[in-house]
Amino acid sequence: MPSPARRLMASISSTLSLKHGLSLRPTHQQSASLIRTSSAPGIGFRSFRRSFVAASSSAFSNENREFVIVGGGNAAGYAARTFVEHGMADGKLCMVTKEPHAPYERPALTKAYLFPLDKKPARLPGFHTCVGSGGERQTPDWYKEKGIEMIYQDPVASIDIEKQTVTTNSGKLLKYGALIVATGCTASRFPEKIGGNLPGVHYIRDLGDADSLISSLEKAKKVVVVGGGYIGMEVAAAAVGWKLDTTIVFPENHLLQRLFTPSLAQRYEQFYQENGVKFLKGASIKNLEAGSDGRVSGVKLEDGSTLEADTVVIGIGGKPAVSSFESVGLNSSVGGIEVDGLFRTKVPGIFAIGDVAAFPLKMYNRIARVEHVDHARRSAQHCVKSLLTAHTDTYDYLPYFYSRVFEYEGSSRKIWWQFFGDNVGETVEVGNFDPKIATFWIDSGKLKGVLLESGSPEEFQLLPELARRQPAIDKSKLEKASSVEEALEIARSSL
Repeated sequence: MPSPARRLMASISSTLSLKHGLSLRPTHQQSASLIRTSSAPGIGFRSFRRSFVAASSSAFSNENREFVIVGGGNAAGYAARTFVEHGMADGKLCMVTKEPHAPYERPALTKAYLFPLDKKPARLPGFHTCVGSGGERQTPDWYKEKGIEMIYQDPVASIDIEKQTVTTNSGKLLKYGALIVATGCTASRFPEKIGGNLPGVHYIRDLGDADSLISSLEKAKKVVVVGGGYIGMEVAAAAVGWKLDTTIVFPENHLLQRLFTPSLAQRYEQFYQENGVKFLKGASIKNLEAGSDGRVSGVKLEDGSTLEADTVVIGIGGKPAVSSFESVGLNSSVGGIEVDGLFRTKVPGIFAIGDVAAFPLKMYNRIARVEHVDHARRSAQHCVKSLLTAHTDTYDYLPYFYSRVFEYEGSSRKIWWQFFGDNVGETVEVGNFDPKIATFWIDSGKLKGVLLESGSPEEFQLLPELARRQPAIDKSKLEKASSVEEALEIARSSL
């Protein structure tokens, strides 16, 4: 029988996808729930007229009761900015979050935040939202100046749809006219019975998690990273900066199997190995072992062998934090809260954005859930504009994913790739990874997706246009291209 860890990782591998929420290849369940419009029969979306009641009862703990955002991540931060841009935040908007910090750019947690102290690591307030998209940095003082009420370290525990209230863990009763759910995801964890909660075992979802990991890295000698996706690749790259013995363990055949082709993955794996990272692919984990001091001491595999480790990082994806909002309406196929193209749930006055939103992916005609900072930003802006204005355009998202690793001082080479579109059909790989390489996905003669490593700003700007317009392209011409530049010019000319 497979071990609990193996079953968990296999389950996550089969259901997660890029960053880890969008399934670019529809599953059987997804295919069964394809939609024709953003208001598909059965969802029951209705128009919403704000039913805010200016209640003065002292029973309510929030002073700003017209709009309430639940969650304190990227989506919440960008939603707040959009309220401010429309002059609808001051005295009207309340944000309630489980974190002690104002919203920040979470991608930093597995990138620059983990750099060694002598390599200029990222620290707050440097990466508060919305600095990641070139906007004004939203520090705690920014929220005060804009008249936004902030309730920290007190997550929402329940909702009363009829009374339009939510109750927090501490018992605060909050009134809302319109509610935006932006609770994000929680990390998928190993069960406690196989060592998932041992000291020295880490998961990364928030700043506290990252701080705890840094404390371990400062004393660590041998690090094992479980998972070959984004988290695993980014954490392993950071561990190299600490000059630690680092091993990545995962059950798949190669890195980032949901996106990378075997050939592309081999290029990245070779670079990691050149930087001292070891790989154990196709591995089944039985349990995590503890030493005499109670801390993790090793990762025991099903073949009976054990990897020594004083620090273990589990990066096997996440799951949407929706337990308090099941009554709002969940999607059984992709998870998350079902919304339409304006991010309205089936309950008038309640919206969901970011990681938790199961929304119509218009250009591919299917329901999707995307865990990525780009979608968090865009969904927040689209939702709030729709709520506050006559804006009725359906959200038309183009899937976009990226990663940046080895960016610390002294690194032999910085890695930065971007992907746009859908990874379906046949692939054409061009380039030698020195430093550029590009992979093109072609389905039924049309260009569906493209990944580029180490491109110029102009080349990266071309990718979304190619992916959105999906031009007919001559595969044989691409295969004959002598360089990435030539291949991109072939693709450009196909437009």
